[in-house]
Amino acid sequence: MPQTACPGTMFTTPSGFSPHLARAEAEAEAEEEEAGREGRGPVACLADGPPIGSASLETLIQNLVPTADYYPEKAYVFTFLLSARLFIPPPELLARVCELCIQQQHLDQSPLDTARVRKFAPKILRLLTEWTETFPSDFREERMVGLLKDIIHRMAPCDEAYWKNLNQVLQKLNQRLTFMSQGEESIVKVSPNASYVSDKLVAFKTKPPPIQKDMLSICNDPYTLAQQLTHVELEHLSHIGPEEFVQAFVQKDPLDGTRQQPCFGDQKKKTSNLEAYVRWFNRLCYLVATEICMPAKKKQRALVIEFFIDVARECFNIGNFNSLMAIISGMNMSPVSRLKKTWGKAKTAKFFILEHQMDPTGNFYNYRTALRGAAHRSQTANSNREKIVIPFFSLLIKDIYFLNEGCANRLPNGHVNFEKFLELGRQVGEFIIWKQVECPFEEDQAILHYLHTAPIFSEDGLYLASYESESPENQVEKDRWKALRSNVLGKT
Repeated sequence: MPQTACPGTMFTTPSGFSPHLARAEAEAEAEEEEAGREGRGPVACLADGPPIGSASLETLIQNLVPTADYYPEKAYVFTFLLSARLFIPPPELLARVCELCIQQQHLDQSPLDTARVRKFAPKILRLLTEWTETFPSDFREERMVGLLKDIIHRMAPCDEAYWKNLNQVLQKLNQRLTFMSQGEESIVKVSPNASYVSDKLVAFKTKPPPIQKDMLSICNDPYTLAQQLTHVELEHLSHIGPEEFVQAFVQKDPLDGTRQQPCFGDQKKKTSNLEAYVRWFNRLCYLVATEICMPAKKKQRALVIEFFIDVARECFNIGNFNSLMAIISGMNMSPVSRLKKTWGKAKTAKFFILEHQMDPTGNFYNYRTALRGAAHRSQTANSNREKIVIPFFSLLIKDIYFLNEGCANRLPNGHVNFEKFLELGRQVGEFIIWKQVECPFEEDQAILHYLHTAPIFSEDGLYLASYESESPENQVEKDRWKALRSNVLGKT
């Protein structure tokens, strides 16, 4: 039976675990200590020099606006564009930026100061390019594109090349928006009846021959499956925009939906990709549990357990922590963990080490250490294989949610608490870097199709399969087993 163990050695000792990631962990910890001594951290400064801890919204907007001789730091641009939507809708923000540009550069006068405009134009084009590239969904609204065209139209008399530059920006923007609109459409949908149909398969004392394939018949190599899981993870990540993190906690805790606040725009649409990724995690949990509970023979169930332990280990070595955690979670679901005879037949030493690595103790200290190691490896990598960092996504969302809950958006004097948003920008900025890595593994369409479409048990179906595999041990389990059999057979 699975349990949390605390082996004296770290994840580097057992055969098959990557020493490169462990070395990266140690280097990352040393680098972090050095950064602490030097006082390094996310810093953004006002135009006149000092770091920003807080400021009025108008001051922050003015600091975003470039001039002929000034351009805001890249970290500031990202952080402010990310967080400003909590206080002002993107169209209003862009309108205010354009208004300030027109006033400061006298773009409403004729004739224009050509020399001045030619110094200023590359700066505003750079800002608009960064905005469209990092937050393309903001430009789904026609008003946003109209403001872009208007500011360029005012500068175009000084150099027609500005129109060409704008057209290039708009072309890339349209490509990105098209890609984003394909988001969930590009991910195969699971039939809503899949789990119900498969629940019926275990509603008999003698299990019928399998009428569907299982994972081991599709893929029996743990490394190959870990690679395909990484494909799925990176596909999901590629569709999640940074603004979805902010939109998610503007309205609610995205994982349990308990908190409501005013927000701008269609909230459901703006977080659909993030929510789809959370659903994928849940599906993988249930798929793992289904694959373990389905076989009629104890020996086969034990082999499936050992297989997924090896898949989880390969996910760790790749840097795919989200699939790793989903697999562990699936194996720790009650219908699986109660299969004591099955676990007794399986070789589980590596599983205990994996559990230790993802142990929630100390706010997931072990996992966070491994994540820092993977991030450090990614920074110094020479190949895409070493650049992969896929964080445990639900924990990342929780971190951001509690950052929002624990710190006020505004200070008592009405100023924006920009220090809070610098930390938000740091966390989301790391994610943006990680999600841009191109998956280096070749796709296997048969495995990917199975991952997306294989029927999975509902929670009741898992318990029913579990009781059919290993009989109930007490009266509570017997009563539940009887009720589940009656319920499922009653639907047939």
